[in-house]
Amino acid sequence: MPWTEILDGNEVSHVAALTPYRTAFEIALMIVAVALIISILLQARGAGLGSVFGGTGTVFKTRRGIDRLLFRLTIAFMVTFSILCIVTSAIPA
Repeated sequence: MPWTEILDGNEVSHVAALTPYRTAFEIALMIVAVALIISILLQARGAGLGSVFGGTGTVFKTRRGIDRLLFRLTIAFMVTFSILCIVTSAIPA
């Protein structure tokens, strides 16, 4: 396997070097999870962000301003969350 090598008859994982940082990865995972939940909840279905806070309910076909930023942040949080999940699960406890 490319992720492991055998030293002194024992199989050693290259990811084992991250074991001291497992707690930091778990904390980062929780922070990104909360940020992802908040960014999803701020996106009102079929309405702009202005209508969430009492504005008019006009619907635009293109995302503009804060809506576009929120959409892109949601994608970034999702990708970061996925990568952190994979890395954290690979680190031995």
